[in-house]
Amino acid sequence: MDIFEWMKRNGHEQVIFNFDKETGLRAIIAIHDTTLGQAFGGTRMVNYASMEDALQDALRLSKAMTYKCAAADEDKGGGKAVIWGDPKKDKNEAFLRAFGRFVGILNGRFVTGADLNVTAMDGSIMGRESRYILAKPKEEGSSGSTGPITAFGIYVGLKACAKFIWGDEKLQGKKIAVQGLGTVGEPLLGYLREGRLEVIAADVNEETLQRLQRQYGFKAVKPDAIYEVACDIFCPCAMGGILNDQTVPRLKCKLVAGSANNQLEDEERHGRMLHERGILYAPDYIINAGGVIQVIDEIQGFNPERVRMKTEKIFHRLLDIFEKAKKEKILPLEAANRYAGARIDEIHKLRRIHVPK
Repeated sequence: MDIFEWMKRNGHEQVIFNFDKETGLRAIIAIHDTTLGQAFGGTRMVNYASMEDALQDALRLSKAMTYKCAAADEDKGGGKAVIWGDPKKDKNEAFLRAFGRFVGILNGRFVTGADLNVTAMDGSIMGRESRYILAKPKEEGSSGSTGPITAFGIYVGLKACAKFIWGDEKLQGKKIAVQGLGTVGEPLLGYLREGRLEVIAADVNEETLQRLQRQYGFKAVKPDAIYEVACDIFCPCAMGGILNDQTVPRLKCKLVAGSANNQLEDEERHGRMLHERGILYAPDYIINAGGVIQVIDEIQGFNPERVRMKTEKIFHRLLDIFEKAKKEKILPLEAANRYAGARIDEIHKLRRIHVPK
């Protein structure tokens, strides 16, 4: 892999490799574009098969964060940190604090929150070494879990999608297949009950599935069967890359809209496959932006009312993107990329590359 060629092709500014010999910490921080402001993105810990896998994850996700922040009208650039290791074996206080120090060295050029296998308690330990770690417990001043506000944004987005497809934002009576009942999927069930949708759900955790089924009364199916549920809406709220050559032909819906990141295994190919099957795709980084909006709001002093108002804008943002896609005869994801890119290009005339003061 030619890292400089990748950076040139995808617009990355900086990739930082971090190693602490005392703790064995191996981490990569990728900064994509800081035209709009300091890079923002979560930190995840995964036991990658190779360094190249870790690097590609950081590069891909940092670029996605640039567009997510721009589209959400936030003055932040895109970044991502990946820690290469086993989250069940390698974590200890020194290990986490070493990572916090590496973030601190950047002096605010990169600010980070929690992501896969990084908890609020981990963030609390990292944060002892850097004030640019936002992933902390609520009792330490954090805004808490981003699941509920992300779920609210998904619900708002579903209304926008319904208005575009069926001419009415009301969701009552629509059948929705929800894949994943975790941090976002669980609170989303409350909004779906409020909207009187018919819910079919699946989760890999059978205990969670049964508990929530008792609480909400939905129909449960096996994880792999969720793709073939005849429904109006397929709502992926678990892993990314689930829309691929094998799954897209199995879908029996009019809309794909959910909280999972990077839902399309191949953006162009599988976005095109959905379109050719008459299925509207709600770009993931547009509809799931509530969590990013909440965490970024912590930087200026968390205000839940302000976060909710910003998240409500997902409704009109999605409608604008769908209309743009229809008018320009392009896929919704391409319309979203152009929407976010236009904002970056405009500010690029004034400044580029964030330098901490």
